[in-house]
Amino acid sequence: MPKLNGAPLDCGAALERWGAMVFRLAWHTLGCREDAEDAAQEVFVSLVQSKSTFRDEEHLQRWLVRCTIHRCRNLSLSAWRRHTVPLPERWDVPAYGSDPMDQSVSEAVGRLPTPYRQAVCLHYVEGYTALEIGRLLGCPRGTVLSRLSRARTLLRTYLKEEVL
Repeated sequence: MPKLNGAPLDCGAALERWGAMVFRLAWHTLGCREDAEDAAQEVFVSLVQSKSTFRDEEHLQRWLVRCTIHRCRNLSLSAWRRHTVPLPERWDVPAYGSDPMDQSVSEAVGRLPTPYRQAVCLHYVEGYTALEIGRLLGCPRGTVLSRLSRARTLLRTYLKEEVL
């Protein structure tokens, strides 16, 4: 059983607190609701089965983000996924609002490469700073800033294409 500060971890409380974040990150990474649900479920099953001791809630949160990214990577590289044909409109993340422009932004984010999509999700949706994202992803702050900058450039290009 995992522990937090030496005491047994309430995994139900962890699911309540970080379940939505894990699911959103998986959804933005994989672009498919069903795969995101599977990945998020596997992350919390791993937490329940873990014998890790977490120093504090930030340590637990970082572990959940890293575990989510690893699960998504494993799922996207699996032989099963490489041999399946996606449905015509795979990127089904709902728009951030009811405005049609929000829908086009959501679709443009879905076209970004995975590392850029993860950085955008963690920064703009979850509200993390570049330094925090770097800690979560295990990369330097400068790399995160580059990914965000390149993602914004690609988003501008995608959105201009849509207007034309």
